[in-house]
Amino acid sequence: MVMGIVNATPDSFYSRSRFFAPSIAAERAFKMVEEGADIIDLGGESTRPGSEPISVQEELDRVLPVLELLKNLPVPISIDTQKAKVARQARLLRASILNDISALRFDPDLVKEALHFEWVILMHRGGENIKTMQDNPVYTDVVKEISSFLRERKRFFFRAGGKPGQLLVDPGIGFGKTLNHNLEILHHLREFAKISPLVVGASRKGFIGKVYPDSGPEERLSGSVSVACWAALQKALMVRVHDVSDTVRALEVWRAMALGAHFN
Repeated sequence: MVMGIVNATPDSFYSRSRFFAPSIAAERAFKMVEEGADIIDLGGESTRPGSEPISVQEELDRVLPVLELLKNLPVPISIDTQKAKVARQARLLRASILNDISALRFDPDLVKEALHFEWVILMHRGGENIKTMQDNPVYTDVVKEISSFLRERKRFFFRAGGKPGQLLVDPGIGFGKTLNHNLEILHHLREFAKISPLVVGASRKGFIGKVYPDSGPEERLSGSVSVACWAALQKALMVRVHDVSDTVRALEVWRAMALGAHFN
């Protein structure tokens, strides 16, 4: 499945994914569906390394007008938030998936809201907070430690009343990890897929620009598509991407090769 990223923000790390005007954000969402997106992931707060948090009201002011314009969107909507009030209002406007980078650790009220969503994505984030997460991240065994964290969050969600069919996990590429950490995580994606259905979000992220040096996110399309195909091969259920059309086409070719003569 391909999840298209729509950022209703003025400061996301990839400039071409900033759709601050509600009408432009909604237009982009519908375009992504035309390109083959299975889900649209809407966020109103940038979580790039070093970013500053915003208030609940500011986040609501950014995402609710977009959601109003997406009432007729023919695919599910995911709300990318750590805040219970934002999740609640988004759900009332048809968001059916919660994508929480804090894994229900930021807002104690969010777990109750999470139970009402069809799917809940819980992500690992290293570091104390978003602003400092890339300041010298250290792990003894990155795969083991993230797996342990996600299993603990899974138990927490189930104890709160969550159901197995609701939960997806995300190892958090680029969230408090070095280049080698990210590559090690990607190399062992099947380990995370054993915990719960797996989401991988690596699109345009900085580690790609360290594998082959570039001048910024604008030059990372080929690397992003490569990661998406690798994630599919490693049993990921979903990839979260900025470039829907290119990713969908690449995955279709990959699927045709995987199926061989049985493709048609």
